[in-house]
Amino acid sequence: MAGKDRKKQLARQRYERQMQRRAARRARARRMKIIGTVVAVAVIAGGSGAIAFAMNKSDKKSPTAAASASASKSASAQPTVSAKPGECAYQPLTGSPNAKDVGTPPVKPVKGTYKMTIDTDQGKIVAKLDGTKASCTVNSFKYLASKKFFDSTKCHRLDTGIKVLQCGDPSATGSGGPKYGFGNENVPKGDSSGQATYKRGMIAMAHSSQPNSNGSQFFIMYGDAKLPADYTVFGEITKGLDVVDSVAKAGATAPDPQSGMTAPKKKIEIKHLTVAKMG
Repeated sequence: MAGKDRKKQLARQRYERQMQRRAARRARARRMKIIGTVVAVAVIAGGSGAIAFAMNKSDKKSPTAAASASASKSASAQPTVSAKPGECAYQPLTGSPNAKDVGTPPVKPVKGTYKMTIDTDQGKIVAKLDGTKASCTVNSFKYLASKKFFDSTKCHRLDTGIKVLQCGDPSATGSGGPKYGFGNENVPKGDSSGQATYKRGMIAMAHSSQPNSNGSQFFIMYGDAKLPADYTVFGEITKGLDVVDSVAKAGATAPDPQSGMTAPKKKIEIKHLTVAKMG
């Protein structure tokens, strides 16, 4: 091969490698991840669609934050929906190939306390949901449960550093959910560094770095951990936390080379999920 042709070939190969690296970075940026602290958790490149548990070195919201649940950092491409006082604003989300179209919940939120029952192949988990402080979140869960959105889905991520099991993505990729999103509610008060203690038994929403990107992915805390005060707490586990403990005890897989996601070694699948009014 002539020297000039060889140089062209090498240049083309370098260009292709650069494009592959850029594509991989964009894919990682679209994945959701829970923000943890560098001190508390090893930094892991993260999944999409969910907060909990993936970390991304390039997505630091504070000096101590390892990462946040993140899709694209550009929020300008997302349409916005306004809502009347007392109503929920569920807005279209774009950019996720794994989103599932199931319509949108009623704009009028629920009120009161609800019971969420999660029947898994490892045992039953029951949570009490706060439809007063997190009315639009519980309203969304009630709606998605009525559509059997969570049925036959795997809990796709386990982070043993921040003690979180993440579920609610039918695609089990970290980038799935409904084709709508909504804003935070009932976020714990943070300290001077913007961190809050998410306590064992809490159940909270995962979201991306885009605004109003809560969807269907949620995480269960099986231990206390400091996280950025940026995640909606919408309930607490009242029964079956030992099921989560048994999954956590088995540990997590090595990070996926592409997504950085660590899945539970002991697989757990949601067979059926229901949400019903209490009292």
